[in-house]
Amino acid sequence: MLSLGFFGWIIVGGLAGWIASKFMGTDAQQGIFLNIVVGVVGGLLGGWLLRMVGVNVAGGGLLFSFFTALAGACLLLWLVKLVRR
Repeated sequence: MLSLGFFGWIIVGGLAGWIASKFMGTDAQQGIFLNIVVGVVGGLLGGWLLRMVGVNVAGGGLLFSFFTALAGACLLLWLVKLVRR
């Protein structure tokens, strides 16, 4: 996901964060800025976890980066819900 550049991170992160917030039922609590933050942090989290299990995330392309960010954002929102309880 590092090869996307700044605007790529914003676009992919925003979309991934928004879709993840829809999946996790937190969309009403988040605005566009928080969706972007959740998506970008989720992309970092997802990429880190995939690298830990030996997946080459750098050569995955745009679609792989999006799904990595989406999965990481869902995991991040789940962890936040778990801590808030």
